[in-house]
Amino acid sequence: MSSLERRLGPLDAAAIVVSNVIGGGIFFVPILVARTVPDERIILLVWLAGGVFALLGALAYAEIGALTPTSGGEYVYLREAYGPLAGFLTGWTSFVAGFSGAIAASALALAGYLGRFVPAAADATPILTIPLPWLSLIVSRQALVALTVIAALTWIHVRGLGPGRRVQNMLAGAKVTALVVFVILALTIGHSARPIVSVPPTAVTMSGLLAAFVPVLFTYSGWNAAAYIAEEIRTPRRNIPIALGLGTAIVIAVYLALNLVNARAMSVAELATAPGDRFLDGVAERLFAFDATHLVAAFAVVSIAASISAMILAGPRVYFAMGRDGVFPASAARIHPRFRTPSVAIVAQSVWSGVLVLCSTLGQLVNYTGFALVLFTAVAVSSVFILRRRAPLAVRPFSMWGYPWTTAIFVIGSAAILIAEFLRDAVTVLAGLAVIAAGIPVYWATTRHTVMTAHGEPLPQITTLRKEPSQDEAR
Repeated sequence: MSSLERRLGPLDAAAIVVSNVIGGGIFFVPILVARTVPDERIILLVWLAGGVFALLGALAYAEIGALTPTSGGEYVYLREAYGPLAGFLTGWTSFVAGFSGAIAASALALAGYLGRFVPAAADATPILTIPLPWLSLIVSRQALVALTVIAALTWIHVRGLGPGRRVQNMLAGAKVTALVVFVILALTIGHSARPIVSVPPTAVTMSGLLAAFVPVLFTYSGWNAAAYIAEEIRTPRRNIPIALGLGTAIVIAVYLALNLVNARAMSVAELATAPGDRFLDGVAERLFAFDATHLVAAFAVVSIAASISAMILAGPRVYFAMGRDGVFPASAARIHPRFRTPSVAIVAQSVWSGVLVLCSTLGQLVNYTGFALVLFTAVAVSSVFILRRRAPLAVRPFSMWGYPWTTAIFVIGSAAILIAEFLRDAVTVLAGLAVIAAGIPVYWATTRHTVMTAHGEPLPQITTLRKEPSQDEAR
């Protein structure tokens, strides 16, 4: 049976982390934070706390990923710690909405920014409606542009890890370079547009801090991207921790620097009332005194394209691992004989993403399962407790710093966020739980009560963690 190629170095994997994290959130989340935390010093602390929280999660993933360097991320971790059904549900959610929905939403956002150059690209006026029994597919110019972006990046990633890596590194490099240049110019030659007489900050409440922390964590989500492609990283037991830690650290530095730039350009009160679709335009115009609409739009296009590319690369590795284990259609585990990529899984994810682009109703799945990112990540991090107890003698190339306290902080913090989200919007949370639960009958129908590998043998699960790594595994 053919296998995936180990062609990614730690910098390649870190670039995927950076691209997966820095997407569209940075264009509007600072406004949401300013609305609930009216003190720029506390705003910086919230972003720093969110970064530290993400880093704790990355360290936990680094330990498990170095211990089990196979593709799949949370799917593998939950399968090993809690059984195949738990693993399947996180993979099911990733396919139905987690990756596919985020790709669809990002592609539509990219088309919106392209509309600043070519207005027709952002035209959402329906030109064709295809009625189906329970929903309708709506074709518009914006949808066609979004579908074209998804198709182009899918074609690149199907054609091999080499082309995919080059495109991904190019987009990530352009994104980070643009951000670094912008920050340096803003903090050196950019002139402050803050009013001379500032308004004293009002009191910051605990509810306000929590309300700000949730979207900040959303903006940091994606720090675990390197875990999904573990089978394609060279020397994974060493390079997975490096990629996760380095990628997350770069994101933290970029986000803190951007918030310093925001503070130089606007007061908190001005930031809180800034228009979400023109936020960075306003910051740039205030600092450099010229119309920056097209520059910001160009950056947004590159930034979002990098994020879409990273998701098209990472997501299918989950379905590949599931197909190989027999809990997803076996075709998802098929590797292209020439390009050595999970081509069927890549195309399947992109087809479903295209359906979500065309169907606004199904697009609500993204909202329904947004909290699942926090839920499954927290459960995956808690796997550190389970695996340390179950396999205490397993060779761990990397051990999470500060264990068990750092692990407990992440899990408890995630639980607090989930409870707060339920209290804030119980209907949406329950709808999300229903989407996840819908995967249970699918699991039983797919596996027929027996979890099997692609070779027709029972899954080894945790027994694979009790032995010393072979020479092939250690490479």
